[in-house]
Amino acid sequence: MIYRFDDFTLDEAKFVLLKGGIALDAEPQVLSLLILLAGNADRLLTRDEIIEKVWNGRIVSDAAISSRIKSARRLLGDDGRQQRYIATVHGIGFRFAGHVRVELPATPRLPVQPDNADAGHAEPPPRHARPSIAVLPFTLRGDGQGYASMADALPHEMIAELSRLRWLFVIARGSTFRFRGQPADAVRVGQVLGVRYALSGEVEIARGRLGVTVELADTEGGAVIWGERYEESLDAVHDIRSRIVKSVIAALEVRISAHEAQRARLMATDRLDAWAAYHLGLEQIYRYNRSDNLAARAFFERAIALDPEFARAHAGLAFTRFQEGFMRYRADVDASRHAARAAAERAVALDPLDPFVNLVMGRVQWIEGDLDGSLAWLARSTKLSPNYAQAVYVSGLTQTLTGAADPAIDNLDLALGLSPLDPLRYGMLSSRGMANILSGNLEEAIRWSEMAVHSPGAHKHIPLVAAVARDVAGDREKAAGWVARARSMDPDIRASDFLRSFPFSSGEGRRIFSEALARHSL
Repeated sequence: MIYRFDDFTLDEAKFVLLKGGIALDAEPQVLSLLILLAGNADRLLTRDEIIEKVWNGRIVSDAAISSRIKSARRLLGDDGRQQRYIATVHGIGFRFAGHVRVELPATPRLPVQPDNADAGHAEPPPRHARPSIAVLPFTLRGDGQGYASMADALPHEMIAELSRLRWLFVIARGSTFRFRGQPADAVRVGQVLGVRYALSGEVEIARGRLGVTVELADTEGGAVIWGERYEESLDAVHDIRSRIVKSVIAALEVRISAHEAQRARLMATDRLDAWAAYHLGLEQIYRYNRSDNLAARAFFERAIALDPEFARAHAGLAFTRFQEGFMRYRADVDASRHAARAAAERAVALDPLDPFVNLVMGRVQWIEGDLDGSLAWLARSTKLSPNYAQAVYVSGLTQTLTGAADPAIDNLDLALGLSPLDPLRYGMLSSRGMANILSGNLEEAIRWSEMAVHSPGAHKHIPLVAAVARDVAGDREKAAGWVARARSMDPDIRASDFLRSFPFSSGEGRRIFSEALARHSL
């Protein structure tokens, strides 16, 4: 993306900030921070989210963040008093205050020259309406030591796993592997194969260790959207391969969806196709607040109007109705439940093999209090897509509500490993704390539930789990502090609402939460 404000141009692909056409000297972290702020100019960014995106989740001090903010302001001719471009929201985070114009870089379409990789393609094939990806053969570096096949095996397995994601169009191995031995030119891959994304990588084997680097690029301009490096000992090469594939698939589920929403935001409203409207709705539903949920519902309804048989759009609409009942956005909770079920049933009728559709039906069963029915639908979702982090997470939370804390913890740990930057990470952490409360490990319960409260996006129910953890551990003062935090988010919050949203089938679990919340007059 290219972001323009006043006489500044921030080019994400070239990773440069220009003023009046002249490049400014800037530290890489400061540029990353500016790109994050300008790219999200429509909303507030918390400190935690900035740490996750700029520092990749590493522990950094407030002073380090303040230092980069100060450098960014100095670069723009701003300061902490004027805050013309970067505004501080004390105690929470920062937002971009300038008026940003967002553009896609102009990419000339070059004629395709036939060669060994693309013989017979005189013209680029048409682009697919839904997101599409080509996974290229990886490049082998260093001494293969008998492991050279890894450069083909890893992308081959990724193609097979990605093919399970019914929302993603995946080019077959027979086409993508014709690019073996050529530089990973994402723009050319897009021209030849008509895909929106290209995944490339390198395998390096040296001194008994395996290093794998992967990059996801947008084929429109070649900009890298996401990259990661994995490094492990070769002692358990097959386990390593499995872990890398699972991690990459889970990351692509999040990163491609987020990038699709970014692309859709650039379109005029009357130009949105069904897939663009769907991804804009998907971006909104995980924020768990009334206004974003209503906006998401409108996008899903628009997607359905454009394509009445779009199963995922019906599932997204069901999710908004589920959230409406779960968060008590309206007084008539039964109406929300009925609307959620109707939309979910329509989605299942249209595409019963879509993992997201099955996940949403599991959510609907859950809010209806049928935890066994919910687990059955969630099991279908994870069978269809074993690396689907959100289905694994909701399975763990549902197991917690049934009192099965140990298998719940296994699933929640797996979900956190599969998707460490998931938009529902706060829910995964909070559920981990809830499971530890039920298993009696209160020190761990406090640690996990309080991490959840401090995570971006945590909604009103999350502090109550931390309050119960502290209360059961005997720390009533800190428990009261978390209750106050929940009340600041919803002054009318009640224990009865929490227990309706989390329908414990375990009598012991319900008793623990009910008694703890009652001690704080909820």
